[in-house]
Amino acid sequence: MDWHLCMTKFKIILSILIFATWGPTASAVESVTFPLKKIKLKSKVITVEVAKTPKQRERGLMYRESLKENQGMLFVFDQDNILTFWMKNTKISLSVAFFDKKKKLVHIEDMDPPESVMMLDQNLKRYSSLEPAKYALEMKKGWFKHNKIQIGDAFEWVQ
Repeated sequence: MDWHLCMTKFKIILSILIFATWGPTASAVESVTFPLKKIKLKSKVITVEVAKTPKQRERGLMYRESLKENQGMLFVFDQDNILTFWMKNTKISLSVAFFDKKKKLVHIEDMDPPESVMMLDQNLKRYSSLEPAKYALEMKKGWFKHNKIQIGDAFEWVQ
């Protein structure tokens, strides 16, 4: 057998084994649950999954295939800080809106999935709030622009 062909086959098999070993297991993906709440932002009522614990915030929208209209994830932190997000294992293009402790919008970023699931963590793009924020709301990419949500708008809890 040709040496180059043999090496190519070896690389393919090694890549499959690495992905199978390092990739998420079904139980890992299913092990985090999120309470559902409703918030109102301008005239839009949004159903959000609330990520309040470190485990919930770490999982976020990883491994999701889609989001329904007016559905998102609200990340809640204990205090205002410069918040930084990335798109590790995230398949959906998203927009993230950062809100301060008074629930007032301070910044919006559009985020795209990484080019490869094999991308190293240190190479993933980071998206940060420009001001301290306590909340971050992830929605489908472009949702805030489409719904004319602007800096200074605030959300409120509906339930």
